[in-house]
Amino acid sequence: MTAIRIGNCSGYYGDRLGAMREMLEGGDLDYLTGDYLAELTMLILGRDRIRDDSLGYARTFVRQMTDSMALAKELGVKIVANAGGLNPSALAAKLRGIAAGQGLELTIAHVEGDDLRERAGELELGPVLTANAYLGAFGIAAALQSGADVVVTGRVTDASVVVGPAIAHFGWGRDDLDRLAGAVVAGHVIECGTQATGGNFSGFTDVDMSIPLGFPIAEIDADGSVVITKHEGTGGTVTVDTVTAQLVYEIGSPLYLGPDVSTRLDSVALSQLGPDRVAITGAVGDPPPATTKVCLNEIGGHRNSVELLLTGLDIPQKAALVQQQLEAAFAVGARPDSVEWHLDRTDTADPATEAQGTALLRCHVKSADPDLVGRVFSDAVVQLALASYPGFSVSRPPAAGTPYGIYRAAYVPQSEVPHVVVHADGRREDVAPPTVVASPEVGPEWPEAATHETTSEPLGDWAADTVRAPLGRLVHARSGDKGGDANVGVWVPADHPARDDAYAWLVEFLDAATVRELLTEAATLDVEIHPMPNLAAVNIVIHGLLGEGVASSTRFDPQAKGVGEWLRARDCAIPTTLLPTPIAEASL
Repeated sequence: MTAIRIGNCSGYYGDRLGAMREMLEGGDLDYLTGDYLAELTMLILGRDRIRDDSLGYARTFVRQMTDSMALAKELGVKIVANAGGLNPSALAAKLRGIAAGQGLELTIAHVEGDDLRERAGELELGPVLTANAYLGAFGIAAALQSGADVVVTGRVTDASVVVGPAIAHFGWGRDDLDRLAGAVVAGHVIECGTQATGGNFSGFTDVDMSIPLGFPIAEIDADGSVVITKHEGTGGTVTVDTVTAQLVYEIGSPLYLGPDVSTRLDSVALSQLGPDRVAITGAVGDPPPATTKVCLNEIGGHRNSVELLLTGLDIPQKAALVQQQLEAAFAVGARPDSVEWHLDRTDTADPATEAQGTALLRCHVKSADPDLVGRVFSDAVVQLALASYPGFSVSRPPAAGTPYGIYRAAYVPQSEVPHVVVHADGRREDVAPPTVVASPEVGPEWPEAATHETTSEPLGDWAADTVRAPLGRLVHARSGDKGGDANVGVWVPADHPARDDAYAWLVEFLDAATVRELLTEAATLDVEIHPMPNLAAVNIVIHGLLGEGVASSTRFDPQAKGVGEWLRARDCAIPTTLLPTPIAEASL
């Protein structure tokens, strides 16, 4: 049976609107998929549905389908997307109406059952705005096998929109764990769109970005092996490094757990087959856990912030003065529940411009009372305008407080989560959970998943002669968020002439203590290190760096997207022989 070509046209809610048509017109595809959901997106859709119960889905997907569903039908390309969000039935109905208006005969099915909000009390999930379990791919497969042209879902795992078509095409069953694992890897690589073709890539200077980046395609074979590619003539590139960047993105342990299969990311091997073609082989699958993750969002209260500009000399004293003044103003009236201060020393000595001489002092406040973080806080800041440090200025005046969400994860038995396919004719089909699950040693909850430790070889004499240079002169990195945690994947480039030696040094050097020293915000946090030798990579998980999740984080980089680049910018003692010659010589 020939391989199938599965494309991606969206990595998030708000991605390039024209990508669906570009992918359909750009070359051959069997399926076109899109990922529209993230932890923060579920909160946004929850607020939408509070305002209008008929909403709760990704409305940009409706615009894309209005423009492209006739073309997809003509080309025989089936569409699978998780754009249904909190209301997949409404999205399916909306699409059917659009298809009828265009005179198209499209079979549109949807998958539901992930929404557990009404059962939050029964399942001991607490008071929540949204509660959505991560479903697997077998519901999508059932819809496709029954003839669906379009399948929309609620909260399935990001990879499921790719795994489902592979199951439907090849007829895989629950026990085809290695094949399922290969499809999960494919889905994980292409789920974030152009991040697999050079987007957000630390080696971007070697990528042609003069035209828009092409979206990725996964060619999946019957044995679960994969080739990642893109349409010819599109921007960007597909290399071992751009694929590695996505493989190590937003993961924890190398044992990547899902409701259909637990995939050993440390088992896969990558090879460059040719221009813009990377093979992924060797994926190993283990039985899935008995539980599945549930994404919970709740309203945490209201918040506000102000960014004060401190210019010139005596920056610490200026910061201390205004902090003391605001704290005193809070003491007169009611005080917000949370007050956080962050001083960023972005100033330089002998500044040539005013911007170079300015530091940023941020104050973040949170409270259950919107008035405390709105009127009371704003008044306190504004009333200091002529009574505080010299050069008093703010980047913008504080405004009304805004509500914020708190993300947390829960875990419930897969047997407690309905997994239902609603076919185009209204027929409902229940999808049974897996009957074979991982042993207790691997769970039962995802955060307790076993890790595969790797013992590095003793370093040779070559490691003794070192120079100080930015770590990023040796390695690539990519970082992101997982709830309140941050992950940083670090790896040695595929074309490094001494890649094995460089990885041996990296895995020895980058322990938890070193990470805390280099990334000072992690100094008091729990840090996990997971070696991934097949990728010459190390995955770092920093617990709690983002507090209670993206929606409530007060970091200026709330999704930890820049943490990897911060790590690459830190100077380290690196063996001279591992660095490119000009850098090594310049550092002597």
